[in-house]
Amino acid sequence: MEKKVVSLEDRIPKLQQQRKHKTNRRLISFLSIFFLLILLVIYFQSPLSKVSRITVSGNNYVTSGEIIEMSGISKSTGFWNINSDNVKEKIEKHLQIKKVEIQKQVPNYIFLQVEEFESVAYLEKAGAYFPILENGQALQDQVVTTPADAPILINWKSNEEIEELVSELKKISPTITNSISEIHHTPGKTDPWLIKLYMNDGFEVIASVRTFSKKMESYPSIVNSLDENSRGVIHLEVGSYFRSYDQLNKEEEGNESEIEG
Repeated sequence: MEKKVVSLEDRIPKLQQQRKHKTNRRLISFLSIFFLLILLVIYFQSPLSKVSRITVSGNNYVTSGEIIEMSGISKSTGFWNINSDNVKEKIEKHLQIKKVEIQKQVPNYIFLQVEEFESVAYLEKAGAYFPILENGQALQDQVVTTPADAPILINWKSNEEIEELVSELKKISPTITNSISEIHHTPGKTDPWLIKLYMNDGFEVIASVRTFSKKMESYPSIVNSLDENSRGVIHLEVGSYFRSYDQLNKEEEGNESEIEG
């Protein structure tokens, strides 16, 4: 079989065409990169490269303005210059903030998702009330006028004792915690952890911090077993028993009569 021979004259136009296409592709790639660089320069010089909106969510106690100020981000901050780890570290220095997540959304939006430590109690000092967080920290720079969402702690001096009580409070169901109005530290000779609680339903409870959470779980069933018109003191130190105010008043009157006699 005879091979077909292609002459050099026939091959030259095809080679020239291939080179032309190759050159055109290179030129297009070069121009694309060139215009992309121009667009990037224009972008970084324009307001689009600056943060235009900062949204804070999840905060109930620390204001959004305070969180944004702690973050160090403003509307003049370069969107791509923001270091999320640095922002996170700055915000989480606040005692009431447990953690924060930073999200960037193109073109220039910043979202700060905050999780705070809850206030589990309020420490009373000279008529002022300071939030105590679930981690045991007391916010000495924040004063609350009328606490309503957690118990008030009265006559508590030691941080160790407060932390111990907070640890016990966290173990109790929210329903029981919400029924406590005040917790007084009333240390006795035999039990330095003795406390007295004033409940929102009119009862008083005497207990020990060390067994507080375990004993208080039985509080609802104890109250339900009593006469609905009866009020008094529920003792939960060692055993569990109830003494009505009527009974206590009669005992006091009897003691007074003996003294007078």
